[in-house]
Amino acid sequence: MNSMKQILFSGTIGLFLTLIGTPLLIKLLAKKGYGQFIRDDGPRDHHSKRGTPTMGGIAFILATIIAYVLTKVITSSDPTFSGVLVLFLMAGMGLVGFLDDYIKIVKQRSLGLRAKAKMAGQLIVGIAFAVLSLQFADLRGQTPASDRLSFTQDFGWQIGPVIFVIWALFMILAMSNGVNLTDGLDGLATGASVMVFGAYTFIGIWQHQESCATPITAGPACYEVRDPLDLAVVASALMGACFGFLWWNTSPAKIFMGDTGSLALGGALAGLAICSRTELLLAILGGLFVLITMSVVIQVGSFRLTGKRVFRMAPLQHHFELKGWSEVLVVVRFWIIQGMCVIVGLGIFYGGWQAAK
Repeated sequence: MNSMKQILFSGTIGLFLTLIGTPLLIKLLAKKGYGQFIRDDGPRDHHSKRGTPTMGGIAFILATIIAYVLTKVITSSDPTFSGVLVLFLMAGMGLVGFLDDYIKIVKQRSLGLRAKAKMAGQLIVGIAFAVLSLQFADLRGQTPASDRLSFTQDFGWQIGPVIFVIWALFMILAMSNGVNLTDGLDGLATGASVMVFGAYTFIGIWQHQESCATPITAGPACYEVRDPLDLAVVASALMGACFGFLWWNTSPAKIFMGDTGSLALGGALAGLAICSRTELLLAILGGLFVLITMSVVIQVGSFRLTGKRVFRMAPLQHHFELKGWSEVLVVVRFWIIQGMCVIVGLGIFYGGWQAAK
């Protein structure tokens, strides 16, 4: 019963804090003149967004952390290393994004942080998370992460700590940049993220009920995950916080999440996947982010090899805008695609459990 209370509390508090806190942040950012810089080569409709407050990711990062802490206090529960590490990864990546946004705004430079400085920041945070996630074994010897690859559970041989760190870094950078590329239209990345965090809330609850640490459920299909319940609490807080933020971020957006938010969300998604042993499943659950990232890879690759572009503009959402789709139409249809990805991903997750029984 306490487990469901934690999940309900964290999601509700996260939702409430961003619903109430985001408009306060909008006023603060507008007062300081921290508005979005818009590229001149993008869709013309976007020029009207110039000056809209950005760095809105601050709202849901703080809301998620506060929701987690308050949930632990209210339910008299102890925080876990897995939950704290995912929050650390989210906040650390968010800090790198914040510095990038801040330089864009204050110096009015559309590129923000230098590429090397931005990459260095992401590497420092990512390596710290990866190294720490292989520490802090519990009484059963389980650490927050595992040095084996995972789909719906761990499989294959141990890849060793060095290769694991490289693999974790790839996941963190790929998801962070995937969310960043998706965050080009009002509410698109926020709404898509809500769905994936909802999926990870369900996965955490299921893994908690079917944990190998519980003698009653410890069968052949049980999950060797260190802190599944706490990962569900973090995912629920993120889902609630993003839902509340979406109220203000949906078209026409009153605030943008900026790199502060997109890098933080990508980090949180990668952290949840690594700690819940569903690393490869994330490519399906977060299918929209993968699709949009691949559109950029295809566009750049095609232009360099043949001198021709496959899409009118990359990332993919801008291609459809230039074809005449309205921004809201693109967003809703892409949300439908993301919803289908989550349904397929959860179906595969459940199918993996059934097959292992």
